[in-house]
Amino acid sequence: MRVSIKATDLCVHATSTKLLLYNCVLFSPTDGRSLLLTPCLADTPAAQVMERAVLESRVREVEEENRQIRQQLSQSQGTAAQPPDGNYGNQQWGVSADTGTEDGDNTAEEKNNHTECPRSPSVQKCELIHVACVCAGHNASRDVVTLVKSVLFHRRNPLHFHFITDTVAHRILSALFQSWMVPSVHVSFYDADELKSEVSWIPNKHYSGIYGLMKLTLTKALPADLSKVIVLDTDITFATDIAELWGIFRKFTDKQVIGLVENQSDWYLGNLWKNHKPWPALGRGFNTGVILLYLERLRRIGWEQTWRLTAERELMSMLSTSLADQDIFNAFIKQNPVLVHQLPCFWNVQLSDHTRSEQCYTEVSDLKVIHWNSPKKLRVKNKHVEFFRNLYLTFLEYDGNLLRRELFGCPSQASPGSVQLQTALEQLDEDDQCYDFRRERLTVHRVHLYFLQYEYTPVEDSTDITLVAQLSMDRLQMLEAICKHWEGPISLALYMSDAEAQQFLRYAQASEVLKNRKNVGYHVVYKEGQFYPVNLVRNVALKNANTPYVFLTDVDFLPMYGLYDYLRKSVVQLDMAHTKKALVVPAFETLRYRLSFPKSKAELLSMLDMGTLYTFRYHVWPKGHAPTNYAKWRTATTPYRVEWEADFEPYVVVRRDCPEYDQRFVGFGWNKVSHVMELDAQEFDLMVLPNAFMIHMPHAPSFDISKFRSSSGYRNCLNTLKDEFHQDLSRKYGSAALKYLTAQRNI
Repeated sequence: MRVSIKATDLCVHATSTKLLLYNCVLFSPTDGRSLLLTPCLADTPAAQVMERAVLESRVREVEEENRQIRQQLSQSQGTAAQPPDGNYGNQQWGVSADTGTEDGDNTAEEKNNHTECPRSPSVQKCELIHVACVCAGHNASRDVVTLVKSVLFHRRNPLHFHFITDTVAHRILSALFQSWMVPSVHVSFYDADELKSEVSWIPNKHYSGIYGLMKLTLTKALPADLSKVIVLDTDITFATDIAELWGIFRKFTDKQVIGLVENQSDWYLGNLWKNHKPWPALGRGFNTGVILLYLERLRRIGWEQTWRLTAERELMSMLSTSLADQDIFNAFIKQNPVLVHQLPCFWNVQLSDHTRSEQCYTEVSDLKVIHWNSPKKLRVKNKHVEFFRNLYLTFLEYDGNLLRRELFGCPSQASPGSVQLQTALEQLDEDDQCYDFRRERLTVHRVHLYFLQYEYTPVEDSTDITLVAQLSMDRLQMLEAICKHWEGPISLALYMSDAEAQQFLRYAQASEVLKNRKNVGYHVVYKEGQFYPVNLVRNVALKNANTPYVFLTDVDFLPMYGLYDYLRKSVVQLDMAHTKKALVVPAFETLRYRLSFPKSKAELLSMLDMGTLYTFRYHVWPKGHAPTNYAKWRTATTPYRVEWEADFEPYVVVRRDCPEYDQRFVGFGWNKVSHVMELDAQEFDLMVLPNAFMIHMPHAPSFDISKFRSSSGYRNCLNTLKDEFHQDLSRKYGSAALKYLTAQRNI
């Protein structure tokens, strides 16, 4: 039997006082007659009442006719779609349970006035949406950021992210969200180590390892009062508002506990290769990259025990999982099909190997969620992969600062940090000529720690030293050379935009030198504002060093070969564990881009005499390093102490708990001078090492030094900041700090 329906804008809304009808035409399949529903035109009250009664009668007639048609249509489709073996979920991917309307959650009044008009799932304006994600390691933490960006870009509701993380991901993501400060976003972390025992007994061949099984534990891991949650893989990209997905929960029947999209490959059909034996599943099975979990109902049916029994039963014959949690979810659904709510396929367009996802969409507007569920990720083969890749790259390189916007009409409770920041900003005088400098000091920059894989094993003798430096995109070429000169751990803070961070990632992954160095911590500080916050960036690198001692340098310098071992010996020789010392590494420079690097002090002195090398900045800023006493260094064989002098800014080795850099100094000028001054105020002895050196390599002038040289206002503000720093130093260290102010006035 063929049934046809044509309806335009048949939308009925009933209240206790009135019935609103909009232009509706319905053609009866039995006799072809049309039922035209028009607004009341009569003027008298009696006529209006009578016409309303007629209209209500017609509506009821139409509703009954539609009900019968829907019943016939569903029976017809059910007969056509149901395969002989009774497999579930093999209907066309463009059609699902969510394309029609379900009355299970409607009131009696809504049922009486129900029509075939499509309706969007209802989500309250400021309703809090919960999202859960399992994240472990450095790479997954980067993927999560892109996922979160895509969600934040489209969202119009407050969000609460629940992250099940290992130690690495927790450290990275907690620092990121704390510095991101996105309004109406809450973040909670749960220790994956505490959940490992729940799933470690399950053999898993999937590349995700033990973390690929942890979604099974969410009813236990997440708060007991959390009733429902959207669960996402880290390799997901959203192309729509996540509230649309959240709204589908209200379409669940009373028995349904989980919402999933059908798998878009033939994996569970078992025909991909000879002897391929997948886990049991209904038809094609379901993909668990996007899950709607009704936690409250899952707990009620004893989910924790149920999935365990399912896994134990199937592992007796399957021996291990191939697709991690997805295999166990599918085996559970095979036994309990009534518990699953099938989502339309566009909520999880799967770009896996052997995918048939092209059948899921015909227009770009059809896409809701892209899932890069192939190990090849962006290199997966798909005829539309270029479009999907561009969508992903859009969020990958999108400026995360733009996502700090408030939700209109949804006031959020400000964190203590944001309240304190707002108070400090309100106290600034916008008429102050140095307002921009003061404003920059209060800027909170997003920070992504350990942007790349990092591994460090502490040495046993507690003398280890981390090289600490900062850089921007224009100094990237120095990284390989520094790694060749310094074999010890390195902590680098990179000041970059989101797009530049991705360029750096590609550069590092393509470099054999950088790829093989796992003891280098790369910490991205994202750009914001007009100044280079050099001391803030330095502090990020300093605070994330993991050794007892740090070598504070700049990325433009190459340390002498063997400096790492020499400094570790010096730490012991000078008893730095029990005394306050700052070891000065003498700085030199070359004006040549190609340099035959000296292999010893004798060779360096020879090049110094020939004019190939110079003492650092002797021709433009001699005060910066003159106190090192290069004349004495030439013949010194033992460390010697030097006195602090005005504008002295040597590169030093100190304990990791040394004072941080003063962040009021941004751009060019006094950023290192102020730090060495505070070291002296804290009574660090400045000790010059006789057999250590470093060489500055030439580069184009920075933008900030150009501003310093060309702008008198810039220089005036720097002097103002100097005076304020002196005053703060005096308040902090008392009369002992007066010498710094006196020395400055004598210049």
